[in-house]
Amino acid sequence: MNFSDYFVLWVGGLLTLMIFSFLYRDNPFYKFAEHLFVGVSAAYWMVVGFWTTFIPNLIGSIYPPSVSWFTANPEEARTVIASLYDQMWYWRYGRIVPLILGCMLLTRLAPKASWMSRWPMAFIIGYAAGTNLTRYLQSDFVAQIKATLVPLIVFNEAGFSLGETISNIVIVFGVLSALVYFFFSKEHKGWFGGTARVGIWVLMVAFGAAFGYTVMARISLLIGRMNFLGSWLGSVF
Repeated sequence: MNFSDYFVLWVGGLLTLMIFSFLYRDNPFYKFAEHLFVGVSAAYWMVVGFWTTFIPNLIGSIYPPSVSWFTANPEEARTVIASLYDQMWYWRYGRIVPLILGCMLLTRLAPKASWMSRWPMAFIIGYAAGTNLTRYLQSDFVAQIKATLVPLIVFNEAGFSLGETISNIVIVFGVLSALVYFFFSKEHKGWFGGTARVGIWVLMVAFGAAFGYTVMARISLLIGRMNFLGSWLGSVF
């Protein structure tokens, strides 16, 4: 490896050890690595957002020749510029509206003019709530109901399928018992209370599975860092 590869390897190894030092206690090395990570990440994504979102979607629409500033391929730049000129004028220059709203957001930094930032913030929150409502309604509500509407007795090409039948019964009964637990208009007594207690167990199993999946993902990240430290120590010794 050349000097730059060694430098990157050493910086990564030392920063990894600084992060792991938090397992002992909070210390200045951990704070330095944490602040460095947050600062570099914020700066990196700001630059990426500027060149991949702000410039092409705003500046490129208002002034199409600016596409050549951030496109290395001249042929691709000419194609994009031609497509931008084909857009209707109100669609191109309508991008000035979000530019104004974005500038109004920056008035948050000025105490006397900070009230102006409430308008674009209200627009952003309202737009996000409206668009995400339909998306989550389709993915988390309608799709979940559709996934629960399954036959309790399953027959396939080979005949009766015991495994799929048991699986579907568990799914339907688990969903119904979990819904019963959240039904508070009736007191949880008798068979209704027993079903609600089963719903608690179903919820605990679901939460445990989700937590286990998260732990597995974090363990995979830990393994990756350990492999990196092994490579770093191998280069040292």
